[in-house]
Amino acid sequence: MRRKFLLLLEMGLILAGLALGWSAWKVYSVLEQPLQVAQERMLDVPAGATPNRMFYRMQTDGLLDDAVWLRLYWRFNMAGTPLHTGEYRITPGMTVGQLFDAWRRGDVVQYNITLVEGWTFRQVRAAVARHEKLGHTLDGLSDAEVMDKLGHTGVHPEGRFFPDTYRFVRGMSDVELLQQAYMRLDEVLAKEWAARSEGLPYRDPYQALIMASLVEKETGVPQERGQIAGVFVRRLRLGMMLQTDPTVIYGMGERYNGRITRADLRAPTPYNTYTMSGLPPTPIAMVGREAIHAALNPSDGTSLYFVARGDGSHVFSDDLDDHNSAVREFQLKRRADYRSSPAPQAQPGAGEAPAAAPDAAGPAPADDQTVPAETPAPEQQ
Repeated sequence: MRRKFLLLLEMGLILAGLALGWSAWKVYSVLEQPLQVAQERMLDVPAGATPNRMFYRMQTDGLLDDAVWLRLYWRFNMAGTPLHTGEYRITPGMTVGQLFDAWRRGDVVQYNITLVEGWTFRQVRAAVARHEKLGHTLDGLSDAEVMDKLGHTGVHPEGRFFPDTYRFVRGMSDVELLQQAYMRLDEVLAKEWAARSEGLPYRDPYQALIMASLVEKETGVPQERGQIAGVFVRRLRLGMMLQTDPTVIYGMGERYNGRITRADLRAPTPYNTYTMSGLPPTPIAMVGREAIHAALNPSDGTSLYFVARGDGSHVFSDDLDDHNSAVREFQLKRRADYRSSPAPQAQPGAGEAPAAAPDAAGPAPADDQTVPAETPAPEQQ
C-alpha cells in the first residue's frame, strides 16, 4: 500500500508539474501572441470598461485569441491595476503583453486643443464643439446654461477662460476641459493681482480682467501692451472716455461686418466706450498672461491717445492736436482699399460712411472725413 501511495504521489506530482508547465507555456504563448492588425489603429477603452470586457470584445473583433486565459492572467497577476480610459495605439507586430504594459502605464493617446488670445466665448464654444475626440455635452445650451454645468451659475463667460493649449484623452468631456481653462484663468489672474502696481483704478481683479481684454484686442505689437494699458489707465484717472473701437465692435455683435460707421460710434450699447464712461461691464475677449500683466503694471508716461500705423504698431500722443496729426498721416491719407487684415464679404449699408479706423483711442475724425475700418471681426482674429 505504501509503495502504491508513493507511486500515485509521484505520478500526481509529475502530472501537476506537467500541468503547471503547460499552463506557464500557455500563458506565455497568449501574452506573446501578436495582435492581429494589418496597420496602426486606435483601441478605445471607454469609461467604465473592465479588462474582462475588453478581452472578449477584442476576441470578437478578431484582434486576439484565448480571452479566457488572458482573463485568468489578469486576475492573478494584475488584480487592482486600473484600466485607464482613452485610446491606445496598437501597431502590427505588437503583442498582447506589450498592450498590457501600455495599460499598466496608462499610456493613452493624447490630443490637444488650443484656445487663442483674443477669442470670444462664442469662438471658444465653436472650437470645442468641432473637436471630435471630446465628449460633447453642451450642444444646444445657452451660455448661461453652460456656466451652470461648469458650476459657476450667474458668471458671465466672456473672458473667463485662459487661452492655452490643453491636452486631453478621448472621452474627456467638454465640461471638464472648460473647467480646466476656467480654473487656469483664476490662478493666473490671482497671481498677477497679488503682484500689481499701486494706485490702479480697479475695484477688484475682475475689473483688471476687463481692462486686460481691451489691451488684448488693441495690441498688434506685444511690446506695446504696457503703453496701451498706460493710456487707458490715465484716461480712467482723468475721467475721460476710453473711446476704443473693439468695444464698439463687441457691442455690435453679429451686426459687425468689418467696418464701423460714425453712426455705430454714436449708437449706445453697454459696451460702447464712445458713449459710456469707465470700463465695459464685462471682458470682450480671452486674455493671455501678458495682457493681464500689462493691465496690472501699465507703463508710465503722459500719452492719452494712440492711432494705428497700419503695420500693427501705434503712434502715441500726449494731446489732441498731435493725435489728430497722426490720424491724418496714418489713417486719412492712405489708399481707400488699405486694410491690415482681409476684408470681410459684407460692406456697410448704402448711405453709411465708414468711421475712424479701429485701433484709435481718441475722437473720430470730422463728419466729412472717412477711413476704412481695419480691425477684423472677432471670428477672424
